[in-house]
Amino acid sequence: HHAIMAGGTRRHDPSTPEIAVITDGLNLSRAMSFKNIAAGLEFGGCKTTVHMEEPALDDLETLGFLAFAIDRCRTMTSPDMNLSTAVADVMNEHFSSQFTNGPSSPLGESGRPTALGSYLALREAVSFTEGTELADALLGKTAVVMGLGAVGWHLAGHLLEAGVNLTVSDINPDRVRELQAAHPQAQIAAIGVDEVLGFEADILCPSAIGGILDEASINALRYSYVFGPANNQIKATNQAEEQRLAQLLAERGILFQTEWWHNTGGVMGGAEEFLHGADASPERLRERVINTVPRKTRENLEQAAALGITPTDNAYRQCTELLFDTEAVQVVS
Repeated sequence: HHAIMAGGTRRHDPSTPEIAVITDGLNLSRAMSFKNIAAGLEFGGCKTTVHMEEPALDDLETLGFLAFAIDRCRTMTSPDMNLSTAVADVMNEHFSSQFTNGPSSPLGESGRPTALGSYLALREAVSFTEGTELADALLGKTAVVMGLGAVGWHLAGHLLEAGVNLTVSDINPDRVRELQAAHPQAQIAAIGVDEVLGFEADILCPSAIGGILDEASINALRYSYVFGPANNQIKATNQAEEQRLAQLLAERGILFQTEWWHNTGGVMGGAEEFLHGADASPERLRERVINTVPRKTRENLEQAAALGITPTDNAYRQCTELLFDTEAVQVVS
């Protein structure tokens, strides 16, 4: 398994500067190496970024080349932002089993387990911080879900079921209206994307594109928790800068845990499908998410509090000790 790299494939429009595409891939792949540890998976980490127009599902020449590149890189992957999840189905039918989590897969799309794990981690974090009963930790809280894509949509549903007073934001107004129609008994408020970082609520759940938390935006936040599934929420190109900004969040009294410690449900699903194929089990995946993500979140928060460091620092500490534990490495000559 260590010879296989696990991480999603994200598409960037051709208008995006090439250096930005490369930077995004490097940042995301760094996080995936740690995320797979957090998920308890024996895979290396990677992220594929492609610089192209949205491919047509019948363009087998383009998709075949992408499948070839993925296979040559020994990558187990699934479609990420701006790449249709249906691409995975085409890949599996014509080219490669390395693509997972398509609509026709035994597990379906990866947004559901990612949202479930992120919700359970948030509930655990609030319960830990405020000393409340786990079942009622989110009852009556105000929260903003930023982004109603494949993950944010399901996360919003979990929060509504937990009794959260929900506000949502998405660049597509139709998506907001669809969520409101799907939950007619709930009072779901909506704000513009440009209003989110200046809004006041208990919880912010970034669930779309990352890079929203820099020094200026952190200093303007009016939330007690920033806890969501979006990748690379902190705008940083290296670990030291990410940890510095996480410290700034802590100094402002905002609880934040680097997202790769809890948005692991999707990669767990990818591994389940990759390893078991048609026998992949939604029940086994759900059980793994429920048994892993909230437990590891509470452990991380407890350890961070005991050591007097941020949860992000402690997550890196745990992973680094495991990755570079020379006593666990056997050299074969």
